[in-house]
Amino acid sequence: MSATPAPAAIPLAQTRFDPRPGSDATSPAEHRGLARDGVRLLDVRPDALRHRLFRDLPDLLQPGDLLVVNTSATVPASLPARRREGPPARVHVSTTLDDGTWVVEPRLPDGSGPDLSLRAGDLLRLPGGARLRLLDGYPEPARTTSRLWRAAPSAGLDVGPFLARHGRPIEYGYLDAAYDLADHQTVYASEPGSAEMPSAGRPFTADLLVRLMARGVSIAPIVLHCGVSSQEAHEPPLPERFEVPPDTARLVRSATGAGRRVVAVGTTVVRALESAVAADGRVRGASGWTDLVIGPDHLPRAVTGLLTGLHAPQASHLLMLEAVAGQALVARAYDSAVRSSYLWHEFGDSMLFLPS
Repeated sequence: MSATPAPAAIPLAQTRFDPRPGSDATSPAEHRGLARDGVRLLDVRPDALRHRLFRDLPDLLQPGDLLVVNTSATVPASLPARRREGPPARVHVSTTLDDGTWVVEPRLPDGSGPDLSLRAGDLLRLPGGARLRLLDGYPEPARTTSRLWRAAPSAGLDVGPFLARHGRPIEYGYLDAAYDLADHQTVYASEPGSAEMPSAGRPFTADLLVRLMARGVSIAPIVLHCGVSSQEAHEPPLPERFEVPPDTARLVRSATGAGRRVVAVGTTVVRALESAVAADGRVRGASGWTDLVIGPDHLPRAVTGLLTGLHAPQASHLLMLEAVAGQALVARAYDSAVRSSYLWHEFGDSMLFLPS
């Protein structure tokens, strides 16, 4: 994929519930004395909200329900970098494009946010003598100031092995320590490519998956490789690579045709499945890049339920969540989660939205 025009700015979600101080999940559940599936789960239905644990999920689903998971694996996408002049910093590699260029987010030396002082033509020095030359803003090439850049790496630089050798997981300031790449993976991650973990699936354990299957819940995979998530306010989601296998599409069509629920594990799954909806309104096998924005102007057709973490009040993910569950129900859920001090971010608590 080459650099693309910027999608239109999206309206800010109407739900504006800020987390209370101390509500950041500063470490993985296992480092807080919990099992992965020991985080809290808010069971959200139109008629009631119930506080449960994630390990209770089999009791909340029905035989015949279909769970769709994202099997993309997290890569160590944060690299040490340095400008010709200036202190050491880091650069986050969001994705690679079909023309061999990288989409990157240069970070401030203190890690507090993106470095907006860079300009086209600037060089970033990477480990081992490698370099990145900033070409133009992404996805808006005409912008002179940009959070994300399309960048040309040194000739012959293979992104996968280079990240494996020199990178570490992308982490933000709310975490209390640096954690291993394994802490940033779901238990079913199998296809490397995400700059940041598809975190809605993190609380699953192998035992929980077995219990779900024993309950009669089917599980099907898609792949969507997540880019960096530190979007600016109003910023739409960026184009991302995805694949919906034909067998998964068949299972979705079968569940929908039989009136059974299709529950997406994370907004990445919603985006992938909706990107695979054909002209006849049915999900088909598909792959490539998606720039689809789910929201008020594009309501979901493939999913009926959603498992998700808690998203920042200005995140575009909230618009997708409102499109799936409705604005009023999302507002009730977030109000309850905030009052109950649910934990936010990739290592935090979860919510399950179901129509009944």
